[in-house]
Amino acid sequence: MAKGVWNLRSQRGFRCVEQALAAERDRGALRVVHFSVQGNHLHLVIEADSDRSLSRRMQGFGVRLARRVNAMMGRGGGRVLGDRYHARILRSPREVHRAIAYVLLNHVKHSAQAGRVGIEVDPFSSGATFEHFRSPVRRPTFTAGTGPPPLSRPQSWLLRTGWLRHGPISPVRASAG
Repeated sequence: MAKGVWNLRSQRGFRCVEQALAAERDRGALRVVHFSVQGNHLHLVIEADSDRSLSRRMQGFGVRLARRVNAMMGRGGGRVLGDRYHARILRSPREVHRAIAYVLLNHVKHSAQAGRVGIEVDPFSSGATFEHFRSPVRRPTFTAGTGPPPLSRPQSWLLRTGWLRHGPISPVRASAG
């Protein structure tokens, strides 16, 4: 996010992200399968029908997010995104497994760095509905959003079942990557 943009890991900030993700889900061209909202950036595991579709839909997502964040901050406009998105094509079950673990456990890494350790699902992620943790996890005591995470069902074999060749995600791997 650009300098001066408020923390996205607040309920108000998260709602902006949630609404922008829901709008993209409703369009159907960009399928967000997993996500994690950090203070000043997002991690997304997504599917798109083509490179062109990915580019256009990420641009549309950025516009929707910027409008919502600007409204939340009470300003008529202004730069919200600090940079363009970084895309990495995942080609193997292992890469997808690692990416899902990284996205869903990113908060554990940051919490451990801050001296806080725990295996609680991040309320600012899609982890609350994730069913493939290797061991039990504590579900959040509050919901950051307004309902279930705005996710799409994966269509590719890799994101549906291929990644499971490497087993469920271990919630204690703080450096999942």
